[in-house]
Amino acid sequence: MPTYTGIASNAFRHPLDLEAEQSLRNLPGFDLVTRKFVEFLYERPQFVFHMGNSIQVGPRQYSTLYQMFRECVRDLDIYPEPSLFVSQYPISNAYALGQEQPSIVLNSGLLDLMDERELRSVIAHELGHIKCGHTTLTQMAIWAISTASLIGELTLGLGNVIGSGLVFAFYEWKRKAELSADRAALLVLDDINPVMSGMMKLAGGSSKYANECSLEEFIRQSERYQELDREELNQVYKFLLYNNLAQGVFLSHPFLVERIGHLRQWSTSEAYRQIRNGNYKRSAAEGSVEVEAKTPNNQVNDLRRQIEELQQEIDRIKKNKSN
Repeated sequence: MPTYTGIASNAFRHPLDLEAEQSLRNLPGFDLVTRKFVEFLYERPQFVFHMGNSIQVGPRQYSTLYQMFRECVRDLDIYPEPSLFVSQYPISNAYALGQEQPSIVLNSGLLDLMDERELRSVIAHELGHIKCGHTTLTQMAIWAISTASLIGELTLGLGNVIGSGLVFAFYEWKRKAELSADRAALLVLDDINPVMSGMMKLAGGSSKYANECSLEEFIRQSERYQELDREELNQVYKFLLYNNLAQGVFLSHPFLVERIGHLRQWSTSEAYRQIRNGNYKRSAAEGSVEVEAKTPNNQVNDLRRQIEELQQEIDRIKKNKSN
């Protein structure tokens, strides 16, 4: 399998991901809230939780998984090496956390459903999120949304004007970010079939009836799904399925058949061919994950002070409302 030494995330990031991220960052109120975000608010508690309640993968713990993981880390040129955990949960899923202390969590249900190549594609997908810096933006956005929502509730809904816009922009970006992570999986596997078969299993796979599932049929289903856009009403339905505005429910991932369509298109592109041939944008420092520069100590103190001021303001609003 190919190794992409020094590859920059912008070499493979989906343009819709980049566009949606810029829209999110430009949204009035986002920077105002998220500039008060610091790493210890979300990242460390999650890491501590998984250290205490999951199995950390290593040379003597899920050694096969660890070998696959190490190879994917090498192939995407990620440094330092993230942590990998297996969590006891029957629903097939995986996710990436953190940036200063990044980690990936695989649910145990995933291990029982997928073969090794499909598992490798899932690991590479999650590493793609870390490589692209998605985990930091996700944590910042969640914190910003929850804070804006709380302020909205305490100010008779005035803050919900910010909160609703943040929610919509965040989920729009998060869905597009999955397309970039899918590309990372394809780069590592160098074969689109296990990436797509893994997606098919996530859609409705069964270990018992695996021999009765056809990837070719699932690809045709993806094509039929795209054909639905010929009717404008179906486009409206798709939008509402992704964004249930009435109930405030938003999907965090694109439909799997839609992801397959995007990935198949990229797999035959000149951009993908050039990357495979070693012609790609490189990071400033080989082996590094692209993250923003660390905040100097004096700015860290300013951030802590700002967070304290924000908390004091929230407490003041609570007190005034109760009087």
